[in-house]
Amino acid sequence: MSMTRIMAAALAAGLAGSPAMAATGPFFSLGNTDFIVLLAFILFIAVLIYFNVPSMLAGMLDKRADGIRAELDEAKALREEAQALLASYERKQKEVQAQADRIVETAKGEARSAAEQAKVDLEKSIQRRLAAADEQIASAEARAVKEVRDQAVTVAVAAAREVIAKQLSAADADRLIDESIAQVDAKLH
Repeated sequence: MSMTRIMAAALAAGLAGSPAMAATGPFFSLGNTDFIVLLAFILFIAVLIYFNVPSMLAGMLDKRADGIRAELDEAKALREEAQALLASYERKQKEVQAQADRIVETAKGEARSAAEQAKVDLEKSIQRRLAAADEQIASAEARAVKEVRDQAVTVAVAAAREVIAKQLSAADADRLIDESIAQVDAKLH
């Protein structure tokens, strides 16, 4: 039941129905071409059934259908896996975006508070510098007043010395020195 037998049977059926053997006449005679073709076709179908070709074809088709079904199931599984992976990546992307938004908001808040703190620190620094400048001005004024007073005292002492020296006699000077010594002695003891 090899392929050569099938070919031989098909060739025999083909030769039996050739136009050389055809003739006109009753349908059920070997001279009628249509009848010969019908017999060849029936013989061809019988050979196919004898060699179990329909079940082999059905088996091959079933096998192919099972293979296609398996490929479709695998493709479906791969598609579902890809969709799950895509959903996972989209979820992670949303989480990362939310985290990035939080980081940006935190950075903006920190920048605002840093700017406010810098403003407060600048105001404090300005106040300290103004206070230091006021202290320096007050100190300079105090030094100037002290220098003026010292100068005035020096001038007054010099003027008083001249006036006293012109008006004071030697006896009065000795008496004043004794009184001054007595006052210093009283204050020290």
